[in-house]
Amino acid sequence: MRRRMPLVAIPLLAIWIASAADDPITSNPIPEPIVKHGLAVQVKDLVRLPDTRGLRPSDKDVSPAGWARVSYVRDLPDGRRFANDSRGFLYLIDSNNQPHVYADVAATFPLAVYNRLESGFIGFIFHPEFATNGLFYTVHAEIGPGNPKTPDFIPFGYGIKDVTYHNIITEWHATNPAANTFAGTRREILREAHVVANLTHPMGAVEFNPFAKPGDADYGLLYTSGSDHGFSNGGGPNASNPAQTQRIDSIIGAILRIDPRSPSVTHGRKGLGDYTIPMANKFASNPSALGEIYAYGFRNAHRLSWDIDGTMFASDIGMDNIEEINIVRNGENYGWMKREGYFENGRVRGGALNQLYPLPLEVLDGRAKDGFTYPVLVYDHDEGRSVSDGFAYHGRIAALNGKFVFGDIQSGRVFASDLAAMKKADDGIPRTVAPIEEIQLYVRDASGKRVDVSFQELVNKTMDTKLPRADLHISRTRDGELLLTSRQAGWHD
Repeated sequence: MRRRMPLVAIPLLAIWIASAADDPITSNPIPEPIVKHGLAVQVKDLVRLPDTRGLRPSDKDVSPAGWARVSYVRDLPDGRRFANDSRGFLYLIDSNNQPHVYADVAATFPLAVYNRLESGFIGFIFHPEFATNGLFYTVHAEIGPGNPKTPDFIPFGYGIKDVTYHNIITEWHATNPAANTFAGTRREILREAHVVANLTHPMGAVEFNPFAKPGDADYGLLYTSGSDHGFSNGGGPNASNPAQTQRIDSIIGAILRIDPRSPSVTHGRKGLGDYTIPMANKFASNPSALGEIYAYGFRNAHRLSWDIDGTMFASDIGMDNIEEINIVRNGENYGWMKREGYFENGRVRGGALNQLYPLPLEVLDGRAKDGFTYPVLVYDHDEGRSVSDGFAYHGRIAALNGKFVFGDIQSGRVFASDLAAMKKADDGIPRTVAPIEEIQLYVRDASGKRVDVSFQELVNKTMDTKLPRADLHISRTRDGELLLTSRQAGWHD
């Protein structure tokens, strides 16, 4: 990306939708469009992962025509770069931008599932001390029926006979952390169950706070994404189940924070799996709660990130109406299935998941508190369908400095918001959110002329066909720059 022009500061927005409290909203709940204000950045192709089409039968692959299913790019302090293909490979990208298989995850887990959007080898992260301890962590999904392993957690009210899928976090120990091919051992630290028909919203992300330092309370603690495990739209008789959400004794909809070390090593309190509960978690002192819960009430907070001041962000994919970015704090409740954005979801009233109702005005303007923490950024499905990764930017592009850059997975649109406005919107008043603008992407042709493009157009050109979705994800490099990736084309730019 390259700077095009500086961005003019814009104020906080106070949004209120005029509608009777008893009238459901089923379309365009946020009429104000997201527009471009002149912010533009250049994109350049860097790496394309190997073509893994045909690796398995088409009915076992969620996107048989997709070149490679890259979802994360991770940099190590030693300069090495890694990327995953969720079809089952972890790649090391060398200094010439050539990918090489670091670990064949698919071969290790023969029961893995690959026919859903968040299936297969979906996530990975290296321990901040990987250079010395050789530890990294992966997330993958497996079939439930016939699986010889027993989950550490099954949703309340269900038994092993109801389990459809397993979601697993594994710790890998590289014998030689400097080696360019993995050799070593592994240890399972958490296995939890789905009971819906489709593998929808698994626990896909594992993250360490990249700005935590040795001695900080957050250092070395592993976070997971917050997922409703398909209890909204996972299909079958067990889906659309609000009773499984809003529980502090369940991992459904919760971001977990754990010490990944075994209690046999730490001599601390054991969690659901083979890990230790950090006593700094607010729920750790509540005997009625799971101590590993950091925050809860998310539908699919599938991406987490931090600013340099320690502010934590979650990108939470909504149901039929609202996409949101939240500032996440220890012990707080983010509302799902009772809330979607700064609206009440219709399912709470016995209605449908695609319905919204306005909040009472005294709650909307903050005069009355309802116990929920509300998002600082929202957009509706006139603008996109599923919010992607987002990062606080402090890199070399002057126009993006002090912005939060994120996008929409399906449409491929890339957005920005002012970080200061987002933090100001975190004021306990649901109606105040920060404004969003769209970033114009462009490339240079052979003559050096600027050509404005959309990310979807870049993906379509690469794949030489018109695709229904861009499958956009964003990663951050070790020096703070941003990479755009497509789970269709296999590129990162």
